[in-house]
Amino acid sequence: MPDFLADCRARLAFDLLGNTWNSVVLWALRHGPRRPADLREQIGGIRSKVLTETLRRLEFNGLVTRRAYAEAPPRVEYALTPLGETLLEPIGALGEWAFAHGDEVMAAWPPA
Repeated sequence: MPDFLADCRARLAFDLLGNTWNSVVLWALRHGPRRPADLREQIGGIRSKVLTETLRRLEFNGLVTRRAYAEAPPRVEYALTPLGETLLEPIGALGEWAFAHGDEVMAAWPPA
């Protein structure tokens, strides 16, 4: 029997953390609610469309909330849900691993 079935919960977690931007956006929200423009500035290198798609995906999965304010101009903020907060520890651990071993991984790459 395979260790990770197509519909198993571990695969779900790997898919959530394996997406290029999910972990980065969740980590950027760790200090509290942020507006999309603030997130783009904090993260750097992410296009507006990609950030919007990522935030929608995280909201769909119950990891962030979206709060729209009835103001002119319109204002929207995103924040971690309690479920999203539970991912901060594993994301932090992955970041520590990457910092400790990133040079080793890159050294294994073939020359460009």
